[in-house]
Parts: sequence; structure tokens; C-alpha cells
Amino acid sequence: QVQLVESGGGLVQAGGSLRLSCAASGIIFRTATMGWYRQAPGKQRELVALISSGGGTNYADFVKGRFTISRDNAKNTVFLQMNSLKPEDSGVYYCYANVRYDFWGQGTQVTVSS
Repeated sequence: QVQLVESGGGLVQAGGSLRLSCAASGIIFRTATMGWYRQAPGKQRELVALISSGGGTNYADFVKGRFTISRDNAKNTVFLQMNSLKPEDSGVYYCYANVRYDFWGQGTQVTVSS
């Protein structure tokens, strides 16, 4: 059974930082493309960042230069370091994995106050 468990969300002031973690189980992690999506109230879920099995990364334009995605294959964990947070970054952040099929975590809330 595939499980993606996010942690690290919370409330932070604008300009602050948070680090999200996603622990994966039930997949061959080192072969998976991992990523983070987010969804704000009333909006569609959108891509934040992806990291391939080889370590290549892809970012949404609105987070370039502020967010960094990384992975630790020894710990089956993917991270999202979020710096210079803005109120518009608020939402539920979902961990994503693709190993032939798409898998999703339950999400972690990020709230950035102005």
C-alpha cells in the first residue's frame, strides 16, 4: 500500500520560511518522480515543484528563486524548502509521486499571514 505522509506545514509570517517533508512508503522511491502541488481555497490544484529520479528539478514560475525541492533516497523522503513566503503561497500542499501511476498525500496546510 502506497503512503505519502506530509509534515512541516503551519502558520508563518510573510517573508518567513517553512520546510515541508514527505515520507513515502510502498513504492520504490529511488525510481519515482516526486513533487509538490498546492491548492488554495476556490482554486484548482497547481504544480509547485517536481524532482525526477535522477535529481532533475522543475519549478512553477511563481516559486522560482524562493522554493527548493530535494530528495533523500536513503530516507524515502522528499523536501520542499520554502523561503520568502508570501500570503498568496497559502494553501494545502500535497505530496505527489509518480511510479507508473500517480499517488497523492493527504496534504498539509500552509498559512502565510501578511
